[in-house]
Amino acid sequence: MLSLNFFITCLIVVLIPGTGVIFTVSTGLTAGKRASVFAALGCTAGIIPHLLASILGLSALLHTSALAFDMLKYAGVAYLLYVAYATWRDRSAFAVSDTPTLSSARTLMWRGLLMNILNPKLTIFFLAFLPQFVTPGSTAPALQMLVLSAVFMVMTFAVFVMYGLLANVFRRAVIESPRVQDWLRRSFAAAFAGLGLNLALAQR
Repeated sequence: MLSLNFFITCLIVVLIPGTGVIFTVSTGLTAGKRASVFAALGCTAGIIPHLLASILGLSALLHTSALAFDMLKYAGVAYLLYVAYATWRDRSAFAVSDTPTLSSARTLMWRGLLMNILNPKLTIFFLAFLPQFVTPGSTAPALQMLVLSAVFMVMTFAVFVMYGLLANVFRRAVIESPRVQDWLRRSFAAAFAGLGLNLALAQR
């Protein structure tokens, strides 16, 4: 069940830049290392519904129902495009303080949560991914799926935090250069828009 192959596969999956990574990196650059941890926590929590759906078999609905898949997909597209627009317009994103307020921490977690919840491809991915590592003939496959899911989430959170902390290393140079700030803001906005368009083209 918890094999070296599983850990290596999980590491490769979570290291690949996606919505959560981009969001955590952008947060680490604009708001500091503590804020990036809240962003990573929100993104990780957004995985839970997809893992539960896979364990309970609800992902089969998204796999077979074009309407259910498309409804969730386009909600995710709309949200990513909204984040792209908000990022493009926000000229006050680069905060000097490294201590996020309670409200800003909640906002970061909520944004990360929504980004992953509204991505139906995650449910389909876990439906295909996790069962491969369940011991054949196991008397408790659901329990094994839960353990595998927990390990995957811990690895996801750890890698996302690492991305955020690495981004924070370059934060001082960013804060001191308005030109770099403007370039990064537009780049992140374009990245979120691109992820939204990629999701819009996704098939079941």
